[in-house]
Amino acid sequence: MSKYRIAVLPGDGVGVDVMEAARIVLEKIKFDAEYIEGDIGWEFWCKEGDPLPDRTIELLKDTDACLFGAITSKPKEDAALELEPHLKDKGFSYFSPIVRLRQEFDLYTNLRPCKAYPGNPLNYRDSIDLVIFRENTEGMYAGVEFHPIPEEVRQALLLHPKMRRFAKVPLDELALSTRIMTKKGCTRILERSFEFARAHKRRSVTIVEKPNVLRETGGFILDIARKLSKDYPDVEFWETNIDAMAMWLVKNPEDYSVLVAENLFGDIISDLAAQLVGGLGFACSGNIGDDYAVFEPTHGSAPKYTGMYKVNPMAMLLATKMMFDWLGEEGLANRLESAIAAVIQEGKVRTYDMRGDATTLDVAHAVASKL
Repeated sequence: MSKYRIAVLPGDGVGVDVMEAARIVLEKIKFDAEYIEGDIGWEFWCKEGDPLPDRTIELLKDTDACLFGAITSKPKEDAALELEPHLKDKGFSYFSPIVRLRQEFDLYTNLRPCKAYPGNPLNYRDSIDLVIFRENTEGMYAGVEFHPIPEEVRQALLLHPKMRRFAKVPLDELALSTRIMTKKGCTRILERSFEFARAHKRRSVTIVEKPNVLRETGGFILDIARKLSKDYPDVEFWETNIDAMAMWLVKNPEDYSVLVAENLFGDIISDLAAQLVGGLGFACSGNIGDDYAVFEPTHGSAPKYTGMYKVNPMAMLLATKMMFDWLGEEGLANRLESAIAAVIQEGKVRTYDMRGDATTLDVAHAVASKL
């Protein structure tokens, strides 16, 4: 009997390609696991009205961790047009399956390491080594939105004096998104970031917010962070605004070590930081809760490249390394990262984004050969 049961969700588009690359490496490294493939993605939205069928949720509940590829995602109006005829006008509304997974399994930590590997021609600077903690279940991505706004919601909002200037705007000409922050949600993502910094001897934790404008929600998480930082005197605590952070990451990325932010701001700075170390082809991510985790590359499905084995699989392979870390398989994690670093350093096998002509599977086999 295998030591682990791993859910495999290739998704669609190039998610299928990079997952195939991961399986090549997993086989070579002799990871003791049974792989259970599940359904997720655009095909199931179009055919069933659900991009994350309940059977997939149940499958994940019976596994130790999940490897996820990539999925196509479109605005709800465009998505509705692609439903099969018998499903149209039946009340189906598209909702991101990866966001649902995060909320369903309470995967509140989105962990995004952004590390420059020597030899990568796309590195902004070779010395960059950032780790970003993004709250994964609340904030601007909580999914509580309205359009049009129900009259009872507007009436409640009119209790706020700044809402009064919108009092006479027709309801169908208003759209509302909410930014929901809870003490529990803020505290635990901050704790994870400080604990990581302490465990890995990182010098600082920087909270990225905008409390001078978003006074209530931004001030709320900042107040919690300031109090919590006192429990970690060995870790420097810094504060910066999201707009300033975008500038400082480009100007002096080496100054920062661990960054922590709510959902939207974390999403933004994660992609910016990823570009500093080679782009989304190197951007891996862990969606981590107390009892379960889903690991993925953060790039999209790139439908135009489906089946062409064109995209860089390094993000998927680095996500696999993250899974090993989370499972406590430090030896496998170190071996895989060393193999990845060696292929990047040599520079003989590079996909198109790295100005080469190697395929997705060429890279996978090159990494496997280093194991």
